[in-house]
Amino acid sequence: MRFEIIYMNMTFKKVLVGVFILFTHICGYGQKANTGPVKIACVGNSITYGMNIANRVHNSYPAQLQEMLGDDYQVENFGVSSKTLTKKGNDPYWKEEAFKRALDFKADIVFIKLGSNDAKAINRVHLDEYESDYKSLIQEFKTANPESRIVLIYPLPSFHTDTTYIWEPVIKDRLIPKIKKVAYETGIETVDMHQLFLDKSGMVPDKIHPNSLGATLIARRLYEVVKQRSIEGIKLVESLDVKNINTSNFHGYIQYNFEYRGNTVKIVCPKKPAMGRPWVWRARFFGHEPQTDIALLERGFYVVYSDVSDLYGAKEAVKRWNLFYDFLQQRGLAKKAAIEAMSRGGLIAYNWAAENPDKVACIYADAPVLDILSWPVGNGKYEGSPHDTEQLKKVYGLETNEDLLKFKGSPINKVKKVVRGKYPILHIGGEDDTVVPIDENTGPFVDAIRKSGGTVQTIYKENNGHHPHSLKNPGLIVNFILEATKQKVNLAVVPAPSGEYRSGAGWTTDADWWKQAADIDSICVNTADADILLIGNSLTQGWGGNRPHVTYKPGKQILDALFPGKKNINAGISGDRTQNVLYRLKNGTYEKCNPKYVVLTIGVNNFLDNDSAGEIAGGIERIMDMARLKFSPDTTFLLFGPLPTGTEIHSDRRIKYNTIHNHLKKLSLPDNVIYCNPIEKLTDAEGSLNMDLYSNDGIHLKTRGYKVWGTFIKNIIANIEVK
Repeated sequence: MRFEIIYMNMTFKKVLVGVFILFTHICGYGQKANTGPVKIACVGNSITYGMNIANRVHNSYPAQLQEMLGDDYQVENFGVSSKTLTKKGNDPYWKEEAFKRALDFKADIVFIKLGSNDAKAINRVHLDEYESDYKSLIQEFKTANPESRIVLIYPLPSFHTDTTYIWEPVIKDRLIPKIKKVAYETGIETVDMHQLFLDKSGMVPDKIHPNSLGATLIARRLYEVVKQRSIEGIKLVESLDVKNINTSNFHGYIQYNFEYRGNTVKIVCPKKPAMGRPWVWRARFFGHEPQTDIALLERGFYVVYSDVSDLYGAKEAVKRWNLFYDFLQQRGLAKKAAIEAMSRGGLIAYNWAAENPDKVACIYADAPVLDILSWPVGNGKYEGSPHDTEQLKKVYGLETNEDLLKFKGSPINKVKKVVRGKYPILHIGGEDDTVVPIDENTGPFVDAIRKSGGTVQTIYKENNGHHPHSLKNPGLIVNFILEATKQKVNLAVVPAPSGEYRSGAGWTTDADWWKQAADIDSICVNTADADILLIGNSLTQGWGGNRPHVTYKPGKQILDALFPGKKNINAGISGDRTQNVLYRLKNGTYEKCNPKYVVLTIGVNNFLDNDSAGEIAGGIERIMDMARLKFSPDTTFLLFGPLPTGTEIHSDRRIKYNTIHNHLKKLSLPDNVIYCNPIEKLTDAEGSLNMDLYSNDGIHLKTRGYKVWGTFIKNIIANIEVK
């Protein structure tokens, strides 16, 4: 898909009008009009094949993607180990039978992940041909199916130190820029898996190939790509107000540079605009540490910039932003902007937000200037910037240093106006920042925001000064913006298998997640009229039972003592999230055991994926909906959700736990579903976790913790049976 530029010279009321058409996409691309499944080809090397992954048939990322997408899709793995993209490489993909089969497959969506092996010393001599060979490869698939959607996947980072092998500097500085150039010149989409793994070396045990959990990470991201719905792109009109339009390459995306009413502005366009046309507004230092912007462009966001760098957030800067905002609204972008403010960009970001609270979806601020007395004046730790101070005095009409000391136009003076917007805020900063110190800017600002009822999160980086900004892997920032703009895909409600292998909670050495799931299914099929079916994660798995591949059973004696002679089935699998339980219920036959009671305890592992409380609660609701359809109406469900977690009462983990349970207890539940929350039994008088009952991680229970929980379950069942 390409952009089309049409200039039409005409005179009409002395206005030269040129229609500048950006692009058009269809909505829901990837869905077929006919009744056949959408065919997806995963083309690549050993990472696609699933090398070194335990049970790769089930756990390679193409296999996991297939299970997530379901029967409406057909995902095929055409990965071959050691292959290069370049035709002259030592082992070209072009010569493989898998390549021919991939073309014959005539896929609707083609994911190409080739390049890692081209970073080897033996193949670097051919990198000048990498771009032309990549374009040829794309054309091969376009010829096979002209309607195919092609997506280029960046190589994962290499954590290897052998400079002759797959070497990270070559991947980062040579291969990825070439892929971006190919994407720019062809209009093809990209997915940046490189930055997704920069802080995930633990998922890459041999320093090159991700393990099964790493494959899960890839599959989840590709699921989002497949399911992303899109809308027609915006249109610009060149006029007396819009002048000097030109284009450039922003990391593989078309960037439009022009003047709007005398102000320099930029718009970077996504390949597939997301529904609602969301956008992120860079307040300063456009293009610096661009990882968040790149990730959002992938997801259909526009990135815009209006240069007011020398105005320090003054009225003229706010006026220019207002004008550009109106322009963007006329083009059809979302009403609310996700604002990205780095350093001095904090001045314009918050000053504009204070005057326009209904136009802000969220603010991500990175080492932001929030008090001009801190920067540029230097009335604290920073030595000050005389040039910037004099410029600031001019734009604000301040004549003396005394005027500076009396100045009340900084964001830190506008907290009450800021909180009117009721939008979420994220601040990131370096603990050692001496240019824009945290304790002079973000610290007091955040305290004031919270005291005024606002919502703000903070991430303080150790051993980090004013630079570098952002995070290597911007996932936390991206998820924050996606959630605030209602663009985040809730993967907690998507049935998916787990790539977990040999959990620390106690599996036999020959067991993986699939074997655990098969064991549970077999027990359910061979047990008639069970008394209690316990479904969940490692907390549930700890009840023990007759599972052949579970070795750690701290609650087994408790369960046997509390429910003697009862037929209890343990359907807990360590590491499981809501989506994994959904998959097991959907594909298993748990209903065969016809349980009298089902105890559902799930959700805490979703915390590790940074799922929001709302997403986790949604996953739990979806489980209950599915369970009630599969089990007999005579089955009674004890809905626990996650057990109490978060050692301290005000910890982030406890706040998320409380939010989930506030949601669950407000559900309109049928008579056979009983909401349960044993928090008073598992905490002390101050509300902190009772560590006599919990392991040091504040999640898993000791044997005495199982006794408290088990007694709680027994009392609920006793009350039901009395009635």
